[in-house]
Parts: sequence; structure tokens; C-alpha cells
Amino acid sequence: MNKRSVGTGYESLALQYIEDNGAEVMETNYRNKSGEIDIIARDGKYICFIEVKYRSSDRFGGPEAAVNIVKQKRICRVSRYYLYSKGYDLDTPVRYDVLALDADAGALTAKWLKNAFDYVG
Repeated sequence: MNKRSVGTGYESLALQYIEDNGAEVMETNYRNKSGEIDIIARDGKYICFIEVKYRSSDRFGGPEAAVNIVKQKRICRVSRYYLYSKGYDLDTPVRYDVLALDADAGALTAKWLKNAFDYVG
């Protein structure tokens, strides 16, 4: 199996996890010329931009460690365009989350890190 099909499978699990925890999925794999956001969801009053990360081992750190400053900046640029293109105003509450899927202990665990990082310009 290639990395993209493996990633798609884990993103499907992530979607289910997010919905099971009360959020409404608005978009998946939203792309523009600046990059991609895995999941955009509404969680209460927030529009959440969610990066899904999977690791089978914590040898190089947990899944959330892969969302470095470069990735954060890219997500923020894409989110800014998304909000503008959909007509949201500057007062719209937004949140940047990471959904970390970890199989290091032999069983898959999910951790939804809400407000994992702030807007990075």
C-alpha cells in the first residue's frame, strides 16, 4: 500500500473520531495553491482547522511533533484563504487542532489536541 492510501485510511478514522466527539465536518482535504488542510470542522462556536498525523512508532517523536512551524504556517495561510473565500469575517472564532493517531503501543490511539497552536503569520 502506498503512503497516500494509508493516509486516506487514517483520515477516515479521524473523521469518524471527530464526528463521534461532537464536531460537524465541513470539508476534507481542502486545497489551494498554498497547501492543504486535512479536515475543517465546526466544534461549538469554532471553525477548526485540523491536521491529522499518524505514527506507528514514537522513535522520531509522537505524531503531533510532525506539525512543526513550517507546517503550521502553511495551515494558517490556507485557513486564511478559506475564511476569506467563504465570506467569514475577522471575528469568526477559529482554532488550529492536531488529531494524533498513534500505534506505538500496538493498538491505535487517537488524541484530539484542541488549540494545538496559534495562528502563525
